[in-house]
Amino acid sequence: MEIKTRDFKAGSRRAVGNVRVQQAARRATGNLLRERNNAAADLPEWEELRTRAREIKAHTIERLDEYLAMFADSVEKAGGKVVWASTAQEASDYIVALARDKGVQSVVKGKSMATEEIDLNHKLADVGVEAIETDLGEYMIQLAGETPFHIIAPAIHKTRQDFGQLFSEHLSIPYEEDPQRLTQIARHALRKKFVEADMGVTGANFGVAETGSIVLVENEGNQRLSTALPPIHVSVMGMEKVIPRLQDLSVFLALLPRSATGQKASSYASMITGPRGRGESDGPEEFHMVILDNGRSRILADETMRESLYCIRCAACLNICPVYNSVGGHAYGWVYSGPIGSIITPELVGVGEAKDLPAASTLCAACRDVCPIKIDIPHMLLKLRHKSAEPSPQTNVSKEARPSRMEKLIVGAWAAAMKSQRAYSFTTALARLVQRPLLKDGYLRWLPPFLGGWKEHREFPALAPRPFRKTWNERLSKDAPD
Repeated sequence: MEIKTRDFKAGSRRAVGNVRVQQAARRATGNLLRERNNAAADLPEWEELRTRAREIKAHTIERLDEYLAMFADSVEKAGGKVVWASTAQEASDYIVALARDKGVQSVVKGKSMATEEIDLNHKLADVGVEAIETDLGEYMIQLAGETPFHIIAPAIHKTRQDFGQLFSEHLSIPYEEDPQRLTQIARHALRKKFVEADMGVTGANFGVAETGSIVLVENEGNQRLSTALPPIHVSVMGMEKVIPRLQDLSVFLALLPRSATGQKASSYASMITGPRGRGESDGPEEFHMVILDNGRSRILADETMRESLYCIRCAACLNICPVYNSVGGHAYGWVYSGPIGSIITPELVGVGEAKDLPAASTLCAACRDVCPIKIDIPHMLLKLRHKSAEPSPQTNVSKEARPSRMEKLIVGAWAAAMKSQRAYSFTTALARLVQRPLLKDGYLRWLPPFLGGWKEHREFPALAPRPFRKTWNERLSKDAPD
């Protein structure tokens, strides 16, 4: 399947100019992060759970072939069908062919980043099958003709006025902006879709190898309706989502909702094992499990990047990231945004297609600190930056993207100064003298042309008038015993 990504720099320029979108996004991510911090603080064993979750993920990923085989066997024993999709195209082709063979006219979808990854909605539309997003945020985004802005909360950049306008235009109703009323309108519109649907498609937060169960975590109940009412249920799961045993699930169900939305527990945590059994009144007649690779095997083979497969898609790293909060999700150009997107996207689509994403970080390491699985995102970003700077057919790095002679000279001079205390002291003292006529409100208002790009979209702070080293040495002298 052809992968189309946007230019991150161009997307960022558009985003920083949209104050309304930035305000809406920052308000939402700020609330999510605050609730996450409160929920974590209320759980005494929080750090122990993080450590245990990381141990489970590390163990599983190291033996992923074994656990995937166990999971597939368990799904088939429960009456389901397993499909191994090495690419996004194979996954979407299978689902489209299944829909055509079964005469499917409409599909209801639970929220799923994996189905975004395989571009399923458009593939179904191409053969005349209507796919309806049933998560409220995803439904809004679908009406707007957009892609998700955030992994957990896809429509956080939209205001209630935006929603009211969308409903008025697409549902032919009077304009309304009361949140409760808007929710009721969406519920009324979607209930009929659930009843009429021929197929339900979901992702999977986790796949339990021991039982062949998939686990769906949500707050709205639409996942349950999408899996219980239609006669066919298809689940698309990235192969890294498998966990060994049911008892491991309790660790992740404690971490995921707290990290994602600050809840002690999600409203619904559904465990689905195969199709409807004898004597059961609801559930699908057929269950199809699509296990998606789509580049994950390449990540698995890389000892440094393998850790990115630990991710449980809580989006906590997005909420805390200063870059994401400045440019938003659409600037990243594909399905996964924020810090986790900056490491996953280049690995899945190729560094040449997403060469700017590894640089979309301040390397402040807040993403690592907030991650419930303690994924070392900054370390992987540095590796990808190094990889993207090396010209090769795989990375597709153009001459324009390579360091210029001036950049090499500046970095070389900086490196030399940092290796010598005397050189560092001299150059910083000289810089303080040179910057004096260029200062305005504590920032440099001008830089030489060869450094001007640094100041194009950011303020450039001046050096402190007094070196920290001097203050520190004076304090040490003062505290020293007589």
